[in-house]
Amino acid sequence: MTAPPPVLEARDLHRTYRVSRGMFAPMADVKAVAGISFSVAPGKTLAIVGESGSGKSTLGRMLTLIEEPTAGRLAIDGVDVTGASGETLRVLRRKVQMVFQNPYGSLNPRQTIGAALEEPLLVNTDRPAAERREAALAMLERVGLRREHAGRYPHMFSGGQRQRIAIARALMLNPKILVLDEPVSALDVSVRAQVLNLIAELQAEFGLAYVFISHDLSVVKHIADDVLVMYLGRVAEIGPRDDIFRNPRHPYTRALLSATPVADPAARKERIILRGELPSPFAPPSGCVFHPRCPLAFDRCPRERPELTGDRHQAACFATEPAPVG
Repeated sequence: MTAPPPVLEARDLHRTYRVSRGMFAPMADVKAVAGISFSVAPGKTLAIVGESGSGKSTLGRMLTLIEEPTAGRLAIDGVDVTGASGETLRVLRRKVQMVFQNPYGSLNPRQTIGAALEEPLLVNTDRPAAERREAALAMLERVGLRREHAGRYPHMFSGGQRQRIAIARALMLNPKILVLDEPVSALDVSVRAQVLNLIAELQAEFGLAYVFISHDLSVVKHIADDVLVMYLGRVAEIGPRDDIFRNPRHPYTRALLSATPVADPAARKERIILRGELPSPFAPPSGCVFHPRCPLAFDRCPRERPELTGDRHQAACFATEPAPVG
């Protein structure tokens, strides 16, 4: 059976900011995203992982059209957003929605939950008030809340309930893609499992494509189909989830996985401690940007930037790239 075409596709995506470094210092370029490529098919989940400052959230804002790429190609449902007209962007924004880490911060504290859910339909459609109200109530029920909750305000709900409300609002326009930025990191462990199960159910029901941004690899292992590991705006490794977790090729991925807690007390893991901190994006290292912290770095690494090598499972590392054939 032929695989469905990707509903989200990025090719060599860049986002560069021109920023001031002080009154007497020259302006500087910060490459928050520096050449990211991937695709996501309907019903599949791509997890994006990495340390704070790696560019994950910037990438998420580009995918939801909050920010424009500086260079590269971004296609949503087969339509290139680069240079698209205002009307085209308006249509595309309905197809991709975002769920934020802090649901309370993304909800208006003076607006009832029912009004918050109806608002996307009010702004983007011409559906009558009665239809908007019924759609909001039905979506509340779909995410595990009751219809009478529509008249309440955000402060009356727990963190898990507020995240369900945020997910419901993101689904009001029937999008094809959800970008979930750390959607369960602020929740208790038991509530986290409930919300993750809801996310999985909704994906199966609506055929949604997910981009799941997280630093928690235990959650990623549970929900992802593919994993993209970012470091300082670049792809360190990308591939199917099982390949990444069973056989990580990049030293950075190995270090991230070694820091992930394991429930089995009999399991033995070697913790890999990276030396130093994430370099400043104002002055990224030459060659491989990871080489100052890499335990496998050798003389080639500061001089050349490695490209991704491999088939479905790719890594950008000279020390672990496959040996040439022949």
